[in-house]
Amino acid sequence: MATSKVLAGARVVLPTGIVEGGRVIVEGTRIAAAGPGDGPSPDGPENAPSPGGHEKAQVLDLTGHWLVPGFVDIHNHGGGGASFTNGTVEEILQGVRTHRQHGTTTLVASTVTGESDFLTQRAGLLSELAEQGDIAGIHFEGPFISPCRKGAHSEELLRHPEPAEVRKLIDAARGQARMVTLAPELPGGIDSVRLLAEHGVIAAVGHTDATYEQTVEAIDAGATVATHLFNAMPALGHRAPGPVAALLEDERITVELINDGTHLHPAALELAFHRAGASRVAFITDAMDAAGFGDGTYLLGPLEVEVQGGVARLVEGGSIAGSTLTLDRAFKRAVTVDRLPVEDIVHAISANPAKLIGTYDRVGSLEPGKDADLVVLDADFELKGVMRKGSWVVEPRLG
Repeated sequence: MATSKVLAGARVVLPTGIVEGGRVIVEGTRIAAAGPGDGPSPDGPENAPSPGGHEKAQVLDLTGHWLVPGFVDIHNHGGGGASFTNGTVEEILQGVRTHRQHGTTTLVASTVTGESDFLTQRAGLLSELAEQGDIAGIHFEGPFISPCRKGAHSEELLRHPEPAEVRKLIDAARGQARMVTLAPELPGGIDSVRLLAEHGVIAAVGHTDATYEQTVEAIDAGATVATHLFNAMPALGHRAPGPVAALLEDERITVELINDGTHLHPAALELAFHRAGASRVAFITDAMDAAGFGDGTYLLGPLEVEVQGGVARLVEGGSIAGSTLTLDRAFKRAVTVDRLPVEDIVHAISANPAKLIGTYDRVGSLEPGKDADLVVLDADFELKGVMRKGSWVVEPRLG
């Protein structure tokens, strides 16, 4: 039997709240216990008895640190120099590893707009990685979006969300499609929302020019997510409130937020949290290849992107083209800039997205029986350690 790991002395964030001087016990790939503890064994890690009393346990003293669930990113296009839309299997895995090193232990791979046959082929490739457990499913962002709000998507490849084509795409994903972003005001939009809901796939409203009324209709048809709220949709207006108001006010909607300081003003993020509440927010990266890699020139689908100072923009037109964000940076910013309670951030960065994609029984919180996916942060909310399924991705070096 593998040696147990006892992570002791940290401020542990549980679904019930923060436990000071708490303890998490890991046995194999799972969490065996999580809750109050007496701190590290006074005898040290080599002599500590295991929780079961049959063997010695490795004890890690995390006094002065935070212990939170592994992060769950449901909207991510790549990282580490690799694209989930265009990359080879090894390149995709490199992107996944890059984000794991920044605390994202569960990741849904997002594609961008492309030709129908190309997206079908990518769906097949990504579904294999999902079946192997490397990713948690597929998110199709485009091609069923508005040319008025296309952002960093190729306009000539955009198409109406005809239900037959939407069905073809999710069938190609072999049960691994988790979410499709679409503009519900386009022909076929509402019917496609219903189709997705019937097949257990999240219908997300995004890259849309919908009115308030059209957005309400989409929600009533089964849409449950707002793709990067505020971005790529009409601004909130006092006479024409548009999709933002409809998405914020409805308890059935979870709103994605990109907390990188570029996509959202802190006041907009505060508004979303205040109106939706912590239970209806999901922090995402919307990351592209440059995340965790550096400035330079990249491709996002067929479009050229220039990254300068960590901000990605299309070479032609200058539109923001995804982000270079990693979720550890989003977490720290949420604490230090946005002044959000740590418990609320954990909901937004772990629990809520896990619930959305149907994996909360395994990930998204520190509870016995769940996968041992966790992140160690220091007192300044800098990442110090990452564990996935009981093995260290980033082994803590404390002191």
